[in-house]
This record gives sequence, C-alpha cells and structure tokens, in this order.
Amino acid sequence: MCRLFGMSSGPQRSRATFWLLEAPDNLSEQSRREPDGTGLGYFTADGTPQVHKAPIAAFQDRAFAQDAAVVESTTFLAHIRFASTGDLTNANTHPFEQDGRLFAHNGVIEGLDLLDAHLGPDRALVKGDTDSERFFALITRETAARGGDVGAGIEAAARWVARHLPVYAMNIVLTTADQLWALRYPDTHELYVLQRRPGGHHGTRHLDHTGTAGRLRVHSGDLARTRATVVASERMDDNPHWRLMEPGELLHVGPGHTTTHRVILTDEPDHRLSLADLRPAAVASQS
Repeated sequence: MCRLFGMSSGPQRSRATFWLLEAPDNLSEQSRREPDGTGLGYFTADGTPQVHKAPIAAFQDRAFAQDAAVVESTTFLAHIRFASTGDLTNANTHPFEQDGRLFAHNGVIEGLDLLDAHLGPDRALVKGDTDSERFFALITRETAARGGDVGAGIEAAARWVARHLPVYAMNIVLTTADQLWALRYPDTHELYVLQRRPGGHHGTRHLDHTGTAGRLRVHSGDLARTRATVVASERMDDNPHWRLMEPGELLHVGPGHTTTHRVILTDEPDHRLSLADLRPAAVASQS
C-alpha cells in the first residue's frame, strides 16, 4: 500500500532528514514487495516547490531512495508508491506539482475516461497517466474556480468524484509553502494526525519517526524546539496523541500553525469499490 507523510512546522522553517526507503534486509525476499516509486517534496525559502523523486523498482538502483536527503522547509510531503495505475516512470511518481502546490495520494479511483471528459482542457495539467494526478488536476481547477480557496477546491473535487466515479480510496496530502491539507475518504485506509508540541510527548526530544510497513524514516533535531503537525498513513512512534482521522475529514494547517478539521463527506461513495472489484495490480498495491 502507498504510504503518505506530510508535516508542517509553520511559521518556522525546520530541517528534516528523510530516508524514503531504508536499506534492504533480505534482497531475495524484498524483491517481491519493493515499492514502485519514492518522492519527497518541500519548498525553498522563497516559496519555490522542489520535488525529488524516482520510480524505484526491485530491479532498479535504489540508491536514490536509500540515501538520506537533508532539506529545510515549512512543509514537507513524502510518498512511497505501490503502483495501481500507470507505468513505473518519473511522471507517474508522487508528489506531483501544479500551480505551485504539491500533492500525493493513496488509493484507487476508476472511471478515468469519465474524469478525463470532465476535466476537458484541464486534462493538459496531467503529465503522466495516474488516477492520482488526474484527481489533483480536478482539485487545481476547482480551486481556481473558487478564487484560490484550496479547501473549497478539495471539497468540490472530492464530492464530484464520490458522486460520479468508482472509488476504493482517496486519501491525500496537499501542501503549499506555508499550508497543508489532508483528506481521508472513505474509511478504507487509515490516515493519522499528530499535533506535536516542541520536544514531543516527552518535551525534550527531536522528531524521529520510523514507519514499519513503508520503511520511511524522518528525523528532525529542530523539532526539539519547534511544534509541528504530522500526517501519516500509520502511527510512527509511541506518542499517545496520534489521532485517526474520521472518514471524510479534511484537515487544514494554515499559516501561523492554525489548525482546523471538519468532515466534508458524510456519505460513502456512490460507487464504492472493494478489493474484489479491483484489477490484480491494484489489489496488490492496496493490500
């Protein structure tokens, strides 16, 4: 299953070190469950988005993902991909960038011909062939139609998809230079949020999160002194304050670290998919 990680330490910039894929333990066994891509997104001091990503597969050089990347930003977005739609190419690897925003998705959305028709000329925003990037293009269009209100754009796009397309899951994280949004929908996959005070639960510690299934590790000494909001596909340490987001819940971390959350989708998708409905590649990616 794809793994999502988002973090905001705003308004302060912080340094973080990311290992997107830690060293293999058993190559022969690992080759059966290697990720299909890894990516890291962040923003420079002037707000320019930066994306480092590669379509890492079992038969390819994994040095990119295993090397630690030390970056500084107010917001961070990391993704480990297990492909359900689209070839193993850089264009299909998360995060994606549109209009200065970064986006990553965990789940499956089908009915892509209908989505393409609904996008119309905005289909040109999509550089690859994933369901994820198409959904991002719809968010981008709906955001522009609402005067740049990203939360309203996410809500409008998610409502349209939930009403018109077959959906297995569409958990997302979207970031700008100073804001973060996360959506969990429906209840297929977990998505957790942690409001981390400076020093964490113990009050004196740096951040050092290690994911189990995704083998993602994140370290930040700066967060011994700086608060942060962390969103992840799994609880990544023993802090008791991790909270499972509600199905349909949209989280927003704004400038100055103001945080709001509300349920924007109260009903299940009109065409909810089960694992039995998915193609074999999609089943493998979501299990």
